[in-house]
Amino acid sequence: MAALREAMLGRLRKFSQLRGKPVAAGEFWDVVAITAADEKQELAYKQQLSAKLNRKELPLGVQYHVFVDPPGTKIGNGGSTLCFLQCLESLYGDTWSSFTVLLIHSGGYSQRLPNASVLGKIFTALPFGEPIYQMLELKLAMYIDFPSRMRPGILVTCADDIELYSLGQSEFIVFDQPGFTALAHPCSLAVGTTHGVFVLDSSTSLPQTDLEYRQSHRFLHKPSIEEMRQCNAVQRPRNRGHQDMASGDTACLQFPSEYVYTDSVFYMDHKSARKLLDFYEKVSPLSCEIDAYGDFLQALGPGATVDYTRNTSNVTSQESQLVHMRQSIFHLLKGTSLNVVVLNNSKFYHLGTIEEYLFHFTSDSTLKSELGLQSVAFSVLPAEPERSSKAPCIIHSILEAGCSVAPGSVVEYSRLGPEVCIGENCIVSGSPITAKAALPAGSFMCSVSLKIDGRLGYSTMVFGVRDNLKSSVRALSDIKALRFFGVDFPSCLDIWNLSISEELFSGSKTCLSLWTARIFPFCSSLSDSVTASLNVLNAVKSHSPFSLKNFKLLSMGEMLDYKDVEDMTAYREQIFLEISSNKKQSAS
Repeated sequence: MAALREAMLGRLRKFSQLRGKPVAAGEFWDVVAITAADEKQELAYKQQLSAKLNRKELPLGVQYHVFVDPPGTKIGNGGSTLCFLQCLESLYGDTWSSFTVLLIHSGGYSQRLPNASVLGKIFTALPFGEPIYQMLELKLAMYIDFPSRMRPGILVTCADDIELYSLGQSEFIVFDQPGFTALAHPCSLAVGTTHGVFVLDSSTSLPQTDLEYRQSHRFLHKPSIEEMRQCNAVQRPRNRGHQDMASGDTACLQFPSEYVYTDSVFYMDHKSARKLLDFYEKVSPLSCEIDAYGDFLQALGPGATVDYTRNTSNVTSQESQLVHMRQSIFHLLKGTSLNVVVLNNSKFYHLGTIEEYLFHFTSDSTLKSELGLQSVAFSVLPAEPERSSKAPCIIHSILEAGCSVAPGSVVEYSRLGPEVCIGENCIVSGSPITAKAALPAGSFMCSVSLKIDGRLGYSTMVFGVRDNLKSSVRALSDIKALRFFGVDFPSCLDIWNLSISEELFSGSKTCLSLWTARIFPFCSSLSDSVTASLNVLNAVKSHSPFSLKNFKLLSMGEMLDYKDVEDMTAYREQIFLEISSNKKQSAS
């Protein structure tokens, strides 16, 4: 743990030195690109990027871009990668052949972590730094050493994962091999069933070191444990090498008797990227989802077979074109090498769900130590919370004397008044709760600024942290299967004096879910929206009526469609200025 912490702190310091300053040639990425699912998300990302550059929170002299998926069929992160390559070509012509590029996939609406949905998961706030770091800054810091040791090409990553690693003093990760190069992390077999797993060429005679360059015989996407064994993906600890042992702590890591190497980030050289772009220009527009990991990496290595192309068990919708597309990609990439950078002293973390978010920010002492996460980050509150194994986490917020936040809860970009009580395992995001209020344990609350027909307004989404927002039914007669804070949905509608009808749901009338349910009041002020939605929640918890008949009601999906990014960032900026002023007064 100590080596991971020291290595990450060093990268954060290096990134901090580059913030707000022009970078030298080869010192940083030539292009940093973020993908967006649609034009509204693209605009939100561009506005936030522009604000960060104006505040000098990012290195300067770099080309930052947001590239949006084409409208229509969902194309997956693999389709987004192909679309991005075409955008890169149209912007730069042949000159991108000399670029080092970081591509961050951040499309989609994060229904499993809706506070990341509002302004994008790449802009998720993290509990450290002044001003607060978001996932974008962390990504740039984590990969700070890569561009200077990388041949022209693309490094592909996702917006909601964290990779921590430690190397020996004289070791560096180098991306200089033709084809694809992927980072690999030791994980349990159970974790491997939800990730990509490498079947490495045998090297059992070599000692185990922090950094190893290996070849992958083939790549398995979310395999069963039985499949891992059949394909010889399962590893057993080897003797520890002596080189640079003092500088790492792999020896201290307790490798289980069996483990696998799982994926995270991968690089493709310019030649491979060019091959994919030429392919895309022949087959576009796409009519199915492509997975950058499952569909690109499974085609690589000498042991790759075409069998995976017919396995659609991990696909959200089975389009008629999917198998044909996969087979085309397989034959395109067949024979391309998959180089693997094995990081034996490394950790992979995912921050894509409410459960993961609450655990890592409040209970996970390991990640807190490795990344330097704080229980109170750039906030004003009357007293520091007591140190315990499960503390609350306060980010970029103002808490008045008298309020209380229970352990296991996260409060971000919010104000809490003196008579506010937040229960355990809650998330409060962007919400001013000033009047006397008690938020029940296990609650989620997130306020959104909206602009509808030119009118500024506000709505606050509330639900239980265990509610499944993605669970859907096809007919109104089946909505009893939907549950709001554990209560069947028709019973909730009775409490709110709402009738069951198609107008109750936005979007597709054959995909009815909590995400599309119009149950959140649209109000003229932020505080009124918070109060109204608290009443919505408390009515269900207490089984007492609260009529929504006279409100204009919105779904969570509609909130994202109508969100007003400028007003939300202005609200955050106001809190920022108050916290900064308070800190200056405290220091003087």
